[in-house]
Amino acid sequence: MSDDDEKIGAAVTKIALHLATRHVFLCTGPNCCTPEVGQAAWEALKEIIRDAGLSAGPNTCQRTKVGCLRICTGGPTMLVYPEGTWYHGMTPERIPRFVQQHVVAGKTIEEWIFAEHRLEG
Repeated sequence: MSDDDEKIGAAVTKIALHLATRHVFLCTGPNCCTPEVGQAAWEALKEIIRDAGLSAGPNTCQRTKVGCLRICTGGPTMLVYPEGTWYHGMTPERIPRFVQQHVVAGKTIEEWIFAEHRLEG
């Protein structure tokens, strides 16, 4: 096993990839929102996922900050898998409700959704 393989294996273990039940992608702008609003939403998402105990262990929620989800309006834009749920306007103020309702309780927030498309295997 190479040194890179060992490092990748350690990273996978650290982020509990094998326990993930959801993966959240958050666009931080600059086209759908200002970079400041996008970064603030990202910081809120990281903190609330961590505080809810969802960054490791059972029901881990992976999170990825992206520069563009190709919906360049109404951001910050968020995409949640495996559901394939697309949310608009995911400002820092909306993040606590999103984590509690969608990630923890498994109930989407219909009024914020603009598209849904589950990717089938």
